[in-house]
Amino acid sequence: MTKHFLDLRDYNKESLVGLVRRAIELKNGKKPKIKPGKILAMIFTKPSTRTNVSFHVAMQKLKGDALYLGSNALQLSRGETMGDTAKTLSRYVDAVMIRTFSHRDVLDLAAASSVPVINGLTDLLHPCQGLGDVMTITEHKGYDYDNIKVAFIGDGNNVCNSIINAAGIFGFKLTVASPKGFEPKKSILNLMQEKNKDINVTNDPTVAVKDADVIYTDVWVSMGDEEEEEQRREKFGRFQVNSTLLEKAKKDAIVMHCLPANRGEEVTDEVMDGPNSAIFDQAENRLHSQEAVLEYLLKK
Repeated sequence: MTKHFLDLRDYNKESLVGLVRRAIELKNGKKPKIKPGKILAMIFTKPSTRTNVSFHVAMQKLKGDALYLGSNALQLSRGETMGDTAKTLSRYVDAVMIRTFSHRDVLDLAAASSVPVINGLTDLLHPCQGLGDVMTITEHKGYDYDNIKVAFIGDGNNVCNSIINAAGIFGFKLTVASPKGFEPKKSILNLMQEKNKDINVTNDPTVAVKDADVIYTDVWVSMGDEEEEEQRREKFGRFQVNSTLLEKAKKDAIVMHCLPANRGEEVTDEVMDGPNSAIFDQAENRLHSQEAVLEYLLKK
């Protein structure tokens, strides 16, 4: 059976910790363990800076190559099914990464593909971001996950869903603070709370960050939510990660953001560029964690 990377929940803790360890090794200069010449097809129906560049560079570091396939470059835009696209690409390339809106598209692509499929982002989940996030937390706070507290401040979106999944699997404490009506998806939350009783949700950001080792935030208006922009800015005003909020966490707490950031909205310049910021370490770690995922899948 073809192995994919669609959802952190498809892997156990041992496997994911192994990927984190391997990502740190690759970052520190270890040589990849796959044959050169592998080709990754990258399907983008949602544009991206970090996903595009990090996957492309990861494939180059693995002595392979990547093909950028925007939505207009594929017959998907003219009605070809995801299944037929998967079957065709499987004859040409060694793996497929897709960044899109509907999670169903990723599942359909993987179901029909005979090569590994990687979920580069959907409206539901962002597992590549989640793995890179845990790598960043590990670099700064170590592997003793049971004693690490993370506070996620903001929208209960795909990034939030993936950090909830990560907390359920790795075992770190997590409190999500979202405005009423913008909490994370209950089906994901309930499932992960069964695995980890230290996953909580509140509507008060000051409660969430108390004694936190990590403060994580994301944009208030994600791609596809533009019609709610005015309403969201009003609701999320007190959820800004600023120096006042940061002071309520541990003194050595790190601040994370998956980027791109709207400076002055969800996070201030003072925090983003301050000594507690691990935001650009986090951005870099997308490259190394994805290189580890690609190495793992392409060795199979």
